[in-house]
Amino acid sequence: MKRIVFTGGGTAGHVTPNMALISRLQEKEYDIHYIGSYDGIEKELIEKLGIPYYGISSGKLRRYFDIKNFSDPFRVWKGYREAKKLLKQLHPDLVFSKGGFVSVPVVIAAKKRRIPAIIHESDMTPGLANRLAIPSAVKVCANFPETVQYLPEGKAVLTGTPIRKELFAGNRIRGLEFCGFHSNLPVILIIGGSTGAAALNEAVRNLLPTLLKRFQVIHLCGKGKTEPAYNNVEGYVQYEYISAELSDLFAAADLVVSRAGANAICELLALRKPMILIPLPAAVSRGDQILNAESFERQGFAFLIREEELTNETLLTGINQVVENRDSYIAAMRNSIQTDATGTIVRLMEEVMSKAECEGKGSEEKTPV
Repeated sequence: MKRIVFTGGGTAGHVTPNMALISRLQEKEYDIHYIGSYDGIEKELIEKLGIPYYGISSGKLRRYFDIKNFSDPFRVWKGYREAKKLLKQLHPDLVFSKGGFVSVPVVIAAKKRRIPAIIHESDMTPGLANRLAIPSAVKVCANFPETVQYLPEGKAVLTGTPIRKELFAGNRIRGLEFCGFHSNLPVILIIGGSTGAAALNEAVRNLLPTLLKRFQVIHLCGKGKTEPAYNNVEGYVQYEYISAELSDLFAAADLVVSRAGANAICELLALRKPMILIPLPAAVSRGDQILNAESFERQGFAFLIREEELTNETLLTGINQVVENRDSYIAAMRNSIQTDATGTIVRLMEEVMSKAECEGKGSEEKTPV
């Protein structure tokens, strides 16, 4: 039985793609283990799957001044020593990293142990953690065609992002019933992110009298961002966030308006949902969402509205544009090679493990765990 060690953490976005891959690999009877931080979000998410989990020391490598910059390098060094010891014990055939600072010592330790490592980069340009780990990896999976130019020659593979299989199990009728909607009008799903997007929320509510003549609207407003005055508006529902029913809401949606986080928009791509993307502005981010959205616009997957240009009028124009050209957006997404990321990455993993075995690097007997 082949053994694969996954790593990645810090945010759910560094874990959920791993979870999608783990599910597929378990179906193929691979032996899966996970290395993350002592108490990060990844620990809770992975232990719920019944996967053996190992915590290591983790420190953040910052590009700005912080008093923790003096202590965190020691935590990273400790994490490297712990990862090296774990990999010696587990002796996996492959390490797969989704990023986050906890993954850096694991990938570097894998190279030291002569274990092939594959990295996945979600954003257009690699973040600091992945930039530090890339020299120790044999392959780097990319979400966007443009990312290839930022990666070492021969390492980059365009794959897209693995998608949780439960998202494909959504049911349109269940979604409509959950919202109290009917099937006579199309549905717009508005996603402002977990904390909400104030400008988007305001524009949506300003446009409701116009939108509800032609659409039904599901509005995920963000924590603390619902407005009681709109609770009983026919054809409109608002929630702070949705968890279990999200797949049904996606199935019910004919158009999605969203932020441009890499994992989120790749889910929309895989589901072939025409989308309007309103990325976080550069003033409050490193600009990765802007680059993500620009790539999707170039590929014909999305209509882009920059937040500084977001008004009632520009949002309405975008909605009309996407509705009018809905079929062309869906056709572009259908033709994308990024829509079967899970299958593409699993095949890449198997190729890398097969090559390593042929080179005599994966043939030692596994240590029982």
